[in-house]
Amino acid sequence: MAHIPDTAAKYAESPEFTHETVPAKLTSVHDTKAGTWGRLVVLEGSLTYVVPGPPESRTLVETGSTAIIEPTVPHHVEIDGEVRFKIEFFK
Repeated sequence: MAHIPDTAAKYAESPEFTHETVPAKLTSVHDTKAGTWGRLVVLEGSLTYVVPGPPESRTLVETGSTAIIEPTVPHHVEIDGEVRFKIEFFK
């Protein structure tokens, strides 16, 4: 499992999104820039964090848990129902 390097510092945070407000960009394949890490934080409910691969990786992220978004790795989220989440960004 990937982890954010100890030398990386948080520099930004998205607003909180819900199943009703999640931007289309997050549910379609996209990536972060080189050197930019993300931490997907689920505050309520659950969603699936998908790295299309190959090989494909699917991670269920539930209330209180996180998923690490690696730099330049294509990914997207699938909304499975009611959810509230945010994304923290590190460099």
